[in-house]
Amino acid sequence: MPSARAVQSSLSVTLRRIDLDRGGRAVLRDVSWRIAPGQRWLLVGGNGAGKTQLLKLVSGAVWPKPTPRGSRRYRLRGEVFDSPAGVADEIAYVGAERQDRYEHYDWNFTVREVVGTGLHRTDIPMKALSAAEQRRVSELLRRLAVLELSERRFLTLSYGERRLVLIARALASRPKLLLLDEVANGLDARNQARFLAWLATTERSSTPWVFATHRRADVPEVMTHLLELQRGRVRRSVAMRAARARELLKQETPAFLARNTRRAIRDARRPVLVSLRRAQVYVDDHHILHDIDFEIAAGDCWVLHGANGSGKSTLLRTLYGDHAVAAGGSITRTGILPGVPLESFKLRTAYVAPHLQTWHAPKMPVIEAVASGRHASIGLNDALTAADRRHAERALRRFGVLGLRNRTLAEMSYGQARRVLFARAWAREPALALLDEPFAGLDRATRADLAHRLNAWLDAGGSCVIATHHRDEWPAHTTHVLELDQGRAVSCHSLGDA
Repeated sequence: MPSARAVQSSLSVTLRRIDLDRGGRAVLRDVSWRIAPGQRWLLVGGNGAGKTQLLKLVSGAVWPKPTPRGSRRYRLRGEVFDSPAGVADEIAYVGAERQDRYEHYDWNFTVREVVGTGLHRTDIPMKALSAAEQRRVSELLRRLAVLELSERRFLTLSYGERRLVLIARALASRPKLLLLDEVANGLDARNQARFLAWLATTERSSTPWVFATHRRADVPEVMTHLLELQRGRVRRSVAMRAARARELLKQETPAFLARNTRRAIRDARRPVLVSLRRAQVYVDDHHILHDIDFEIAAGDCWVLHGANGSGKSTLLRTLYGDHAVAAGGSITRTGILPGVPLESFKLRTAYVAPHLQTWHAPKMPVIEAVASGRHASIGLNDALTAADRRHAERALRRFGVLGLRNRTLAEMSYGQARRVLFARAWAREPALALLDEPFAGLDRATRADLAHRLNAWLDAGGSCVIATHHRDEWPAHTTHVLELDQGRAVSCHSLGDA
């Protein structure tokens, strides 16, 4: 148990009957919650329940709706604050938005520099680290078992590796409250174990934390309490052990791969859509992919898996055309001959990836973001046309979010934003879909619904490559599997050969 002195110097937060509106719509209603020193909270609820907005409200990033009944109280070292303004530097928030800012602004600092900004509480490095600060950064990276990444450039890391680095950055500021918003998304088994092992070390700390997740495998053994949100209201706020929390998060995945639903391999004479031969791919002078031989034929559904940093996202972006194949290797795409712009391939290829959620301006209307998929662009270069609107509305309807068309992206929950990304990818009927962790951060109902829609498209003749860490996310129509390890293909087979 934490000492009385440690508890006295820790931060506590009390919310009483808080309401929060975004874009004129209710997000949170009548929320009461207390976070006390030494407590370790699991925050759960479906996509759109309000989890991210609640964490942002606690951190001070968003402000509640003014009401006579609502109040926020922060207590630190015996002093009480009526808003987070006086304690904001003592609260660390880690979530997708912080990570995505590096991609959006092309902040490609070394891992050591990124963690060092946590010491100085700045977004970018402002001065060199002292010897003592260097030792502190090394210790934090060692605690999360990623010290070997210290001299790598941040944007050359995998999605999961970036998450662990940003947790180290948050810890560098020695926060009095740690808010972890779906930080286990995109972690492979090894990095998930590293993350949970680090959480286990907090058991005797007085510093409280809140960890939001959808997956039972992410539930930390050392949790002490659970808060469940449903449609912006507190459904449950109780002391709870991990075993009980895992039962609450028990998943049902009937839309995903089952033995009796595997898709039959089609005729070998099917046309090849994309082919890689002896492909070497470099990103920022870092050699990511080595000697990849891989082809996608019409009707194929490839599952791409491997550890964080194995090259999955790089392979998908290479197939799409964001990265080039070095001399000595080749990539061919059906219909793309000398003189034919690559854009014509992108216009018939659906692409869903986490970084796309940050490349669109937050204030962009959903209808425009989806319509941009018709042009394989980020946003529209010209005014929305009648044809753009018609195709965008059809795509939104296809993925069950037509009612969101007049909202802005900033008003979307994580799950809603992911549905919008799917709709954008299908704004022009694709022949091939490239999907990078498309179900990460989604609750089980949203995952199952999107999987059902994806399976229906595949059953109608679509082709896809999907990267995932989770076997229960393999589509029911999976035909082939490719495993990467440190940028090399170590296993490549059809399910009929498995």
